[in-house]
Amino acid sequence: MTWNPDIYNQFKNIRFKPFYDLSDLIVHETSMKAIDLGCGTGEQTYLLAQKFPDAEFIGIDSSPEMLEKSKTWEHKNLRFQLGTTEEVLKGKKHWDLIFSNAALQWSDDHESLFPKLISKLSPNGQLAVQMPYQPGNILNVILSSMAEEEPFKTQLKGWNRPSSVLSLDEYAQILFDNGLTDLHISQKVYPIIAENHETLFNFISGSALIPYLERLNKKQKEVFITAFKECIVEFFPKLPAIYAFKRILLYGRKTTNSSQ
Repeated sequence: MTWNPDIYNQFKNIRFKPFYDLSDLIVHETSMKAIDLGCGTGEQTYLLAQKFPDAEFIGIDSSPEMLEKSKTWEHKNLRFQLGTTEEVLKGKKHWDLIFSNAALQWSDDHESLFPKLISKLSPNGQLAVQMPYQPGNILNVILSSMAEEEPFKTQLKGWNRPSSVLSLDEYAQILFDNGLTDLHISQKVYPIIAENHETLFNFISGSALIPYLERLNKKQKEVFITAFKECIVEFFPKLPAIYAFKRILLYGRKTTNSSQ
C-alpha cells in the first residue's frame, strides 16, 4: 500500500491528539528498550524519544515513502527500519515498551496478534496502543458498504477490508488473560469539525481509502470517489459538520511472574 505523507499530514494536529493521550499513559523506566510499530514519518517516535531521553527507540514502518521522512528525526538513541509488525513478532527480541499509534488496525486477527505482542514484552514491560475504532466510524462504514455494492463489488473483484478492530470488552479480556496489569482500556471521541464535505473526504483519503483506490483503474477510481463524496454529503447534510471520530486506547504492564 502506497502512502502519501503530505496528504496524511494535512490533519497532523488532529492525529497528534490521541498520540499525546497515549504517551501520557507510559510510566518512565530507566534504560527502556522501546519499539514503535507503524512509526510513519517518525516524528511521533522522536517526540517519545525526547520524553524518555535515556530510552533506546526503534521505529518500524512498512512504507518507504513514510520512512523517507524519518531521516530528519534520527539520533544516537533513535533509529528507523523498514519492516512490518508481523516481521517483528517473528524475531527473538523483547522490549520494555511496545508502542503503536494508529497502525495496528492494518494488522489482521487481533485475537492472536495481541497475545503475540504481549509475549514480546520483557518482565514489567509496557504495551501502549491506539487505534481508530473503525466499526463505529461513519466514513469507514461507508467505505465497507460501498465495496459490497455494484459496480464496485465486481470492480474490486469481491475484495473488501472488514475491520480487525475488536470491542473494548474483547481487548480487556485478551490483555487480562495474557498477564497485563495496570490496565487502561478506553474509547474516546476526537471530533473533526468540517466547514465543508471535502475536508471529511480528505481526512480519510490519506488512510483507509488508499487500498480501495489502488485496486481500481483510473476511470473506476473517479466513479468511486464521486459516489463516496455523495455518500458523505448524505450522511453529513448540515455544515459545518462534526465527525465524531472514535479511537481506542489500550495500556497495560506485564507482570513479572507472567508465563506469557
